[in-house]
Amino acid sequence: MAEILGLGMTHYTGLRFVDAEMSIFLQRTLKGSDVPEAMKDPANWPEPMRREWSDDRGAAEAAIHRKRHWDAFDRMKRELDAFAPDFVVMWGDDQYENFVEDVVPPFCAYIAEDFVSTPHRQDPDRPDPPNAWGEPEEQEFRHFGHPEGAAWLVEKLSARGIDIPYAYRLRHAKGLAHAFINTLLFLDHARTGFAHPLVPFHVNCYGGELIRTRGGQSAPGEEAARRDPPAPSARACFDLGRAIARVLADSPWRVALVASSSWSHAFLTAKNHWIYPDHHGDRKRLEELREGRFGAWRELTHEEIEDAGQHEFRNWILLAGAMTELGGKAEIVDYIESWALNSNKCFAVMRP
Repeated sequence: MAEILGLGMTHYTGLRFVDAEMSIFLQRTLKGSDVPEAMKDPANWPEPMRREWSDDRGAAEAAIHRKRHWDAFDRMKRELDAFAPDFVVMWGDDQYENFVEDVVPPFCAYIAEDFVSTPHRQDPDRPDPPNAWGEPEEQEFRHFGHPEGAAWLVEKLSARGIDIPYAYRLRHAKGLAHAFINTLLFLDHARTGFAHPLVPFHVNCYGGELIRTRGGQSAPGEEAARRDPPAPSARACFDLGRAIARVLADSPWRVALVASSSWSHAFLTAKNHWIYPDHHGDRKRLEELREGRFGAWRELTHEEIEDAGQHEFRNWILLAGAMTELGGKAEIVDYIESWALNSNKCFAVMRP
C-alpha cells in the first residue's frame, strides 16, 4: 500500500503584500455599494475588529499575523520534506483565472511537466500592493509537475466511474491560479526552494459566485443580479476525496495530499456585511476537525457553506474524504483568527 500524508493550510493572498497593505480586501470591500454606510465606520465594528484595525489599518496586526503563518508554513514544509513525496496533489480553487465564461468544470486535474508562474505581474485595471519580498513584477517561478502520476490518477478514477476533466496547459496570464502559486510561495517563503513535483487539482469552490463576482474580485454590490449553477456539493467533494485516496493507496508512489484555503472569508459573508468572517461557523469546523468528526463535513449543505462564507472550505472537504477513507487523524498545528484580515486560517497535519 502506498504511503499518503495529508496537510491542510491556507493560500491567503494578503501574505503576499507588505504589512501596511495586508488589509487590502477590507479596504476594497468598504468601497462597495451594498455595505451599509454605518458599517463603513470603524466605531460601529465589533471591539476585536476595531482593535486589529487600530489607527494603522491593521499594519501592526499584519506583522503578528505573518509571523504565525510563517511559523506554521515552516512546519508544513518540514513535514513535506521529511515525508519526501513522489508528488503532491494540491486541491485549490480558481477565481476567474484559468476558468471563465467559456467553461467552468467542477474539478480539473493538470497534467504537465512543469508550471511557470509570474504571480507579481500587475493587472493594470486592478493593481496589487507591493509584494512582501520586494521581488520584481516579472519574476518567474517554475515548479515541476508529475504528468505520469496526474494521468494515472485521472485514468484510475475513470475506471471507477468517476470521470474528471483534465488540462495540459494553463490559460491564466500569470500561470498557476493563486490558490496553487500562493501556497507554493508561502511554503518557500524563505526562498530556499521547493522541489516536490506538483499535481494541481482544481475545485470550483465559487460556483454561482464565480462569474458574477469574477471569483470574489468584485466588491459587494458590483455583481449582476442573476443566478448561476452552484459549486460541487460537500457530498461530491467528500466522495471524490475518498475515491482519490483509494486510487492512490494502490499506486506505486508516496503522495502528499494538500488542501489549500482559508475558511470563512469576510468578503463572502453577507450576514456580516462582508467585512468580517464567520467566527462561529469556523469554530464549529475546528471542533469537528480536532475531535475527529470531520466525516460530518460530507453532510454540509450549499446554504450552510455559503452562509458562513466558507466557499473555499470545499478544498478541505476533499482532504476530509481522503483521510476518512484512510482512517486518518488530525493534528492542529495552528488556528489563526482575524477580524480585519479577511479570513480565519487553519493548519493541520493528517496521518493515516
